[in-house]
Amino acid sequence: MKIAVFRKAHFNAAHRLYNKNWSDDKNDAVFGLCNNPNYHGHNYDLEVKVIGEVDPETGYLIDLKYLKDLIKTHIEDRFDHKNLNLDTEEFKELNPTAENICFVIWKILRAELASKFELVVRLYETPRNYVEYPA
Repeated sequence: MKIAVFRKAHFNAAHRLYNKNWSDDKNDAVFGLCNNPNYHGHNYDLEVKVIGEVDPETGYLIDLKYLKDLIKTHIEDRFDHKNLNLDTEEFKELNPTAENICFVIWKILRAELASKFELVVRLYETPRNYVEYPA
């Protein structure tokens, strides 16, 4: 029986969308207010979906306490109340768009989960704007 379980999480982070290879005018034109040199923040909501076969001995797909702790340790503690551009290695050279943040979170969690699981990450930057990987 293939099934999916979900875990929600939340973190707050600041960022600036900026391409160092572009002029200030082009950055302003493309990124608008998100290009503020003093940064701006979001209250990110995260949904992690794990898909796989139920273990016949436990009745679990995955222990949700384990998944909760994994997300807390590797995502929330890493990104919460951080300036993504300045305080994290992942975004020193990578523009911290919602798309890139989502993919980075997926890569981090994928490395920690057993290969028997499929993984989908959905990241809400606002209640109306979200991205998902893989699509």
